Amino acid sequence: KIKKSVFTTLLPTTPTPYRTLLISTPIFSIQEKASKMAVIRAAAVAAIAINAFGNHGKSSAFVPTSLIASRTNHVGPQTRLAVASVESVESSADVAEAPHLKLATKLPPPPFKKIMAANRAEISVRIQRATTELNMGSVAIYVDEDRYGQHRWGADESYLLEKAAGATPISAYLDIPQIIKVAQESGVDAIHPGYGFLSESPQFAQACADAGITFVGPTVENLNTFSDKTSARNAAIAAGVPVVPGSDALKSEDEVNAFVDEIGLPVIIKAAMGGGGKGMRVVRERKDLIPFFESASSEALAAFGDGSVFVERFVEKPRHIEVQIIGDGEGNVIHLWERDCSIQRRHQKVIEMAPAWSLSDELRSDLHKYAVQLTSAAKYKNAGTVEFLVDQENRPYFIEVNPRIQVEHTVTEEVTGIDIVQTQIRIAGGATFEEIGLDQSKIEPRGVAIQCRVTTENPERDFAPDTGTISLYRHSAGAGIRMDGVGYTGLTITPYFDSMIVKYIAKGSTFAETVARMKRVLIECRIRGVKTNIPFLLNVLTHPEFESGIVTTGFIDENPQLKKVSESTWDFANDEQSDQRKVGANERLLRYLANLAVNGHPAELGADPTKIIRGSKIDTRKILVPPPREEAPSGGMRKILLEKGPEGYAKAVREHEGLLLMDTTWRDAHQSLLATRMRTKELERCAEYTNAALANAFSLEMWGGATFDVAMRFLHECPWERLESLREKVPDIPFQMLLRGANAVGYTNYPDNVVHKFCKQAQASGIDIFRVFDSLNYLENLQLGVDAAGEAGGFVEGTMSYTGNVADPTKGKYNLEYYVKLADELVAMGVHSLAIKDMAGLLTPPA
Repeated sequence: KIKKSVFTTLLPTTPTPYRTLLISTPIFSIQEKASKMAVIRAAAVAAIAINAFGNHGKSSAFVPTSLIASRTNHVGPQTRLAVASVESVESSADVAEAPHLKLATKLPPPPFKKIMAANRAEISVRIQRATTELNMGSVAIYVDEDRYGQHRWGADESYLLEKAAGATPISAYLDIPQIIKVAQESGVDAIHPGYGFLSESPQFAQACADAGITFVGPTVENLNTFSDKTSARNAAIAAGVPVVPGSDALKSEDEVNAFVDEIGLPVIIKAAMGGGGKGMRVVRERKDLIPFFESASSEALAAFGDGSVFVERFVEKPRHIEVQIIGDGEGNVIHLWERDCSIQRRHQKVIEMAPAWSLSDELRSDLHKYAVQLTSAAKYKNAGTVEFLVDQENRPYFIEVNPRIQVEHTVTEEVTGIDIVQTQIRIAGGATFEEIGLDQSKIEPRGVAIQCRVTTENPERDFAPDTGTISLYRHSAGAGIRMDGVGYTGLTITPYFDSMIVKYIAKGSTFAETVARMKRVLIECRIRGVKTNIPFLLNVLTHPEFESGIVTTGFIDENPQLKKVSESTWDFANDEQSDQRKVGANERLLRYLANLAVNGHPAELGADPTKIIRGSKIDTRKILVPPPREEAPSGGMRKILLEKGPEGYAKAVREHEGLLLMDTTWRDAHQSLLATRMRTKELERCAEYTNAALANAFSLEMWGGATFDVAMRFLHECPWERLESLREKVPDIPFQMLLRGANAVGYTNYPDNVVHKFCKQAQASGIDIFRVFDSLNYLENLQLGVDAAGEAGGFVEGTMSYTGNVADPTKGKYNLEYYVKLADELVAMGVHSLAIKDMAGLLTPPA
């Protein structure tokens, strides 16, 4: 016991924000040999607790540990990080006297050197982040359709997976030999499979073991038991866990018919391997049994590489509750409490929460007991989820074990403060529960967390996936909000993969507070360009039944109005947020007006340009007076080119004593600053001034590159007519175009005869100079462009793309010798001039 006077000086020196943070640390254990300073600090923690929460009528500064613990349940998982920052300044002597501080002041050594995330999108990024925080290298794999995905460029290293001709992109992520080969060649010593794909494959885990690579997940034996749902049922029965009546794996129509004859309808068909709602069908009428069996088997085969299914009695209107467990492989298992995943669509979870706060204590205890009982008997290793259905009489039934990380692991992390992915990695690396700091008696949920899965689906079309390019992507944030996602402005949503682009996780001290926070998040975020399920999620969150906290898996089916999002309204103070028709209305109006200004009224909607009446008869005012023709140069530099040809023009340029300019305003600058959106008529208005001002310029680059593509696709103009019209109004300046070698003005290789014909037509329509370019200085591509432009009668400018530093001979292959050789090769091709294209601004004065 220490007098209050001791704290008169201690408390004021404790920064106010840390007074409540400090009390969430383990209370100092006072030993007989503890130093005086350790005792003072221990008592200070108690005093700060009194200061923060009141002393409950006690006059002394001592508060029992149990009382402090009972008053700190609301402190969030971020607390430990804040505490670590405070405690890290403690002296080494004091740390030695308080062993628990060692965990707070020093991270464990990395369990591996390099980890591969054998997955894609959000979960791959989640694994990479956990890997980086543990100070290990991260490796990603991707298919060509994912080449712009965040998981590719977010990793330390990323490797392209090949797929067979005609195969689906998903098949590459299921290609075990190829993934193992990439892992070996890149020096990976552990593979985290994420969820889906190969995460529950015993064959993949065995292949990792055979290659000397650690599989971050359960053992092969665990996977053989639990990845197959039928063997998992048998294990549950053996462990005394109640199960729904069901079959073993069924592979034929006769087996399915015989089993249903025995137990009757309704039944649910499930994929024996995998999860996520794939390969599931509810059968209520006998005529649907075999068609549903065939479609479920086919879907399971495509998603998991195994078409086996089994059949269970269908439990009507259950709640879906799952228990997160972690095992050490020796029979020791802890649980991280439970999650309520009852909001589902087609057996795919949509909204999850932790804990399942509306369960009775007795039922919750039974679920925890069953989960630990089953997985302990199997000597389960690593993270997993034991899933149950709870019927209308509150009777629980085991349905499956997901032997992997779950999409919804985030809500458990938020309420327990335990990083499940890092825990997976550390257990795979050989760490014990004690070394990680996992103690069942100290794991208590704090507050409530809810996760919403945002997908690119159209609820009004029965959640049909939408595709396209995201034109605007702006995240929500703020207190108690976590975002796990891979979306960004410009991302192209393809039809090949799961439609989820972001998970929002909200946390609050109560369920009502968390729901209010999540509603704010969803109305605040902006995703434009593709349809999303955000209005549908808001409909769910604002439904009275959901707000009660007790819903069943039939909730969405029983409330089809939730999917009618076009006219949804919500109870927000702001009118523009309360009505779906008003959300983003201003943005849509501006986009419409901008499109109308550039492209005009769309003909496909019946617009007839001949019937459009101008609002004003006054055209755009011409501020400058057109230059008199007699003052304008007669012929300019182009006259030399027309009279003496490309060789003569090259000679005249070499003999010219002053500086000659090549102006890019009508192409490159226009493209960079205005996205190539200026129409021909705008350029025509300044054409005469340009002709007078730049008549003595070397050239005016005004065509080719992106201008050709944009004129057709966005401005809906003929690029050939654009060229010919401007040629007529600018007769004295040589017109120059950018020719991408064998790509011409496109983004792929074209047949040689197409490139030759294109150049011939371009020269006839008014192009004088062809600037031939290849970003990689690939000579074969350049050669085709040079030949085509030369045969068309054009002046050919060979372009060298510059990188590196020629002033420093130690800077790799792109040295002075490289560029001199490249210049010689271009001259040998027959170019008339050379250009250096310094796209990255690397060409310094010394270089």
